[in-house]
Amino acid sequence: MSIERAKEHLKKYGMESRILEFPESSATVEMAAEAVGCEAARIAKTLSFQTGEDAILIVAAGDAKVDNAGYKRRFGTKAKMLPKEEVPGRIGHDVGGVCPFGVNPGVRVYLDQSLKRFETVFPACGSSNSAIELSIAELERSSEFTDWVDVCKGWQDTQE
Repeated sequence: MSIERAKEHLKKYGMESRILEFPESSATVEMAAEAVGCEAARIAKTLSFQTGEDAILIVAAGDAKVDNAGYKRRFGTKAKMLPKEEVPGRIGHDVGGVCPFGVNPGVRVYLDQSLKRFETVFPACGSSNSAIELSIAELERSSEFTDWVDVCKGWQDTQE
């Protein structure tokens, strides 16, 4: 099960006991915000993309949308999300629970600038009813991210 992979990964950082599991689904940004009890923007959504032969993850604020021009500038290709049916095999988590923890080898994780305006954010933990509250520094460490990117739009208008 995908949540077990996330727990095992987070165990390396002493964070596995902080995972929240909900009786209801938290598969969408809105559902996760409701389950956690926070604004939707603080949900750290993890998006799966195809870049050349590789699959990558971009973790962004819940109110951010991918900016195709910014994505192309950064990655040199058009933003192409992985087809839903390919996500589990390529990433290691099912849609609705995709997270940057316990992903398949070779999957690079990028964190979008839209997250930096918050002290803490809530990424999923491998299932459609889980999350964890992490500071930005904890997210950097535990996601084993490759780099910060600026590939999203729409969130600048909603900064606090």
